[in-house]
Amino acid sequence: MKVLAIEIKWAVIFVVVSLLWMVLEKVCGLHGPYIDYHLYLTNLFAIPAIWMFVLALKDKKRRYYNGHMTYVQGLVSGTIISVIVAALSPLTQWVVSYVITPEYFPNVIKRSVELGYYETTTAAAAYFNYKHYATQGIIGALVTGIATTAIVMLFVRSKNRTVKQ
Repeated sequence: MKVLAIEIKWAVIFVVVSLLWMVLEKVCGLHGPYIDYHLYLTNLFAIPAIWMFVLALKDKKRRYYNGHMTYVQGLVSGTIISVIVAALSPLTQWVVSYVITPEYFPNVIKRSVELGYYETTTAAAAYFNYKHYATQGIIGALVTGIATTAIVMLFVRSKNRTVKQ
């Protein structure tokens, strides 16, 4: 378990920051009166999400690999973080949906029908619900986490600095 301590730490940090982001969105009114802007502004979470992966992979490189980490080692580490975040995603979504902002789904269902994105409340409710968001969260955590890791590791990996004579 000690081998995975850094990945577990950063996965938990990621989940906590995600929950804090949801609180911020709610406080700013993006789950209520300003819900029309939610679709766009929620994507700003990519900034802290990418930054957390940079910090996590640098932490793994420094603490576990003594400052030298290959691309593949980092890719494995980031994938492990992504899998843990994905595994915690249904719980995270439950906290968001039922504790932080239980009014989000009713509000977004109503507004999406008003704007004509869906013809009926039933059709909107089939998309905007806990089960669908929990499933999206699992898939999204895996896909975006691994993709982010693949890109971040291009910069974080140790470069081969052998000098040829």
